[in-house]
Amino acid sequence: MRLAIASGKGGTGKTTVATCLASLLAESGQKVTYIDCDAEEPNGHLILNPVIGEIRSVDVNVVSVDEKVCTGCGKCCRACQFHALACVGESVTTFPQLCHSCGACALVCPADAIVEIPQRRGIIREGHVGELAFMGGEMSVGEESVTPIIRALKELVPEEGISILDAPPGTACPAVETMRGADKVTLITEPTPFGLNDLKLAVETVKALGLPASVVINRCDIGTGETLDYCRQEGLEILLEIPNDREVAEAYSAGTLPTTAVPGFRETMMILVDRVAEWAREPART
Repeated sequence: MRLAIASGKGGTGKTTVATCLASLLAESGQKVTYIDCDAEEPNGHLILNPVIGEIRSVDVNVVSVDEKVCTGCGKCCRACQFHALACVGESVTTFPQLCHSCGACALVCPADAIVEIPQRRGIIREGHVGELAFMGGEMSVGEESVTPIIRALKELVPEEGISILDAPPGTACPAVETMRGADKVTLITEPTPFGLNDLKLAVETVKALGLPASVVINRCDIGTGETLDYCRQEGLEILLEIPNDREVAEAYSAGTLPTTAVPGFRETMMILVDRVAEWAREPART
């Protein structure tokens, strides 16, 4: 089962929930892989402290033009939907940062002037924390697109066991790419006006992907009941309500799992662990 842990905004406690959930599931005997898909700002490794066994390079092919054989016909520029090529007179200028490696330009070029050059976009770290398998992506400095790293991570996700995909915050392309293909999505929110607004955006995104969604309300005692009302109106299962606790924030800031550092937090999280274990026993969604 692939479970994406996502949020409409940053700072809701998404990584806290994802790392604690993955760790406790592994402790209970489940085969679990934690995947940090927030390759722009990865921090799951700071909490889990995995032993890294392998580092993979994530490379993509970006467009280049062989000026010696290019005829300047402009077909490649017209075919590119991402504006990675621009025709100026009879010459073609390329913008590798915008290239999505779709191959359309090479397909339409009558002179075979299009050359694809490998370019490193980031890395993937693989390791383990006891019985918990760990994978995390990290984007190279200066790169503009993180989705190739997320796709590469998802290709490595094992078919067996439970995979916890820690998504980037928000509802833009990186979060959508992480959620796409998941069996379920759990959205982490907080009961504030900003939290509710961004939860609504996230719910609409999950609906557009055709995925079942559920909600965890973090810091449940700092706001109003509007978030609860919205979840009930939308028929969203509220898996867990986590009270505001300074000790949890302190443990997270110190790079320690709150389930090991904060009395009572483990018992709170076990409610979520048991629910996810139930999902894992259900027949696969078609």
